[in-house]
Amino acid sequence: MDAALADRLADVDARIVDAARGAGRDPDEITRIVVTKFHPVSLISDLYALGVRDVGENRQQELTAKHREAGGLAGLRWHFIGQAQTNKARAVRAASDVVHSLDRTRLADALDAAGEGTALDVLLQVNLTDDPARGGVAPADVEALATHVISRETLRVRGVMAVAPLDEDPARAFERLRACSDVVRRVAPDATWISAGMTGDFPAAIAMGATHLRIGSAITGPRPPRD
Repeated sequence: MDAALADRLADVDARIVDAARGAGRDPDEITRIVVTKFHPVSLISDLYALGVRDVGENRQQELTAKHREAGGLAGLRWHFIGQAQTNKARAVRAASDVVHSLDRTRLADALDAAGEGTALDVLLQVNLTDDPARGGVAPADVEALATHVISRETLRVRGVMAVAPLDEDPARAFERLRACSDVVRRVAPDATWISAGMTGDFPAAIAMGATHLRIGSAITGPRPPRD
């Protein structure tokens, strides 16, 4: 076991507790997702041995391969947090417990069509920038998307997700995401999850109500070079 990995995990968890208590929140209501992008599947096994039960992947091919290799780890939850193509919806769904990046009706329909009875937890990704090329639904359209998704038989709307813009105070961006969460809960009252906050900005996300944090390098260390 890598002692440095255990130390980094413990450090981040302590920072999460401090940020939650500083915001007057219960740390137990926050789920820490370790993003293992580009790392070998052996890292997931090491994290599992340290008590990690939520891991995230950005790319469908990597998600599928790691899920196949490590899928036998009981209780491990797989979060897909990258942009999904509709033609990869079946593969994404087969390897995911939660999809964080549902941002259009066509993707909702494709994920729903790939379902085989079991409900899939999904979050609506919101674009907090002025760039329409970025992933995510515009805040003005989030209610319409939520209304569409809740009508899909095999999808369960759990909340919203966003990435804070690099050129803005993350607290301001996450405040807008929290407003989008309020909108979604008008049509899906149980959609209480807010997936926000990464290595560089998770304290601000916690202060603005994040329930799920997506943390990579602060726990995993630098990403290994790609082939």
